[in-house]
Amino acid sequence: MVISETYFREELSALLDRAWELRQRNFSPEITFAVPGGRKYDTVVFTNRQERFLNVSITDKTCSLLCDHCRGRMLAGMTPVTDPRQLLALVERLMGKGARGLLISGGCDREGSVPLDNFIPAIADITATGLKVIVHTGLVARDQAKRLKDAGVDQVLFDIIGDEDTIRQVYHLDKVPEDYYRCLESLLEVGLDVAPHIVIGLHYGKIRGEHAVLREIAQIGVDRLVLVALRNLSGTPMAGLRPVDRREVARIAAVARLICPETYISFGCARPFGKEKIVLEQHLIDAGINALAYPEEETLTYVQKRGLVFKFEEQCCSMV
Repeated sequence: MVISETYFREELSALLDRAWELRQRNFSPEITFAVPGGRKYDTVVFTNRQERFLNVSITDKTCSLLCDHCRGRMLAGMTPVTDPRQLLALVERLMGKGARGLLISGGCDREGSVPLDNFIPAIADITATGLKVIVHTGLVARDQAKRLKDAGVDQVLFDIIGDEDTIRQVYHLDKVPEDYYRCLESLLEVGLDVAPHIVIGLHYGKIRGEHAVLREIAQIGVDRLVLVALRNLSGTPMAGLRPVDRREVARIAAVARLICPETYISFGCARPFGKEKIVLEQHLIDAGINALAYPEEETLTYVQKRGLVFKFEEQCCSMV
């Protein structure tokens, strides 16, 4: 589908109104709030349980890329396992506590891939138990994608970057956007459930390539799409940047709804904190998203004012 350039110049309020109307036509009046165990969520309405859905890093805190927006800091909040036996032992303990599933991720190698190969047999053992398994892959070859499919993986998370300078300067990879598009197509062709992710503001807080990714995703066609926004993490080269403009985040969410009218769109846990977070979440609701991770309490009230019914799910927003 062709994206009109007017979408990126149109008055935001008008754009949000059209996105909201489209959401009302194509979806039930329900929104899901995802609160997996990777972060504590405790409000008067709902409290999550860490053991229900864990984030696991198969590389501990190690990452060969050390991308400028993360430098491996996102791995610090995950449960570390360094070999398949540890992973299986962890899963056995989790099942005894009522776990529903886990996200398997980790740092990338120098080619931009999470080193999953040695873990795929263990992943097959885990999926055989009935636990849901989501895998964050990075770039993968078709044969590895097929092995993940054969292992029974429930879903693959895959970040897509639409700007070559961002790939080189932020991710430190000698790749181009077409490498990411081809990988997405390979994952889909082998029959995997794929939830592509777009990091809004990844290029040092600027919008560079997000529009191109939306165009490509609309052309390829996906059932699910996850949006997140750059979070300026301490200890990284982006720590001192101004947060990405919430209006630009909302604009991209609204455009995503307009060009992917039947796609289930989630907004994930990565987004800036601060006083504008509540306003951003309200804009995202207006933009017609279907799911939101870790909402503020004020957002619960707002969705009700908009006529939506909410429910909580203790798993990743891509799966709810």
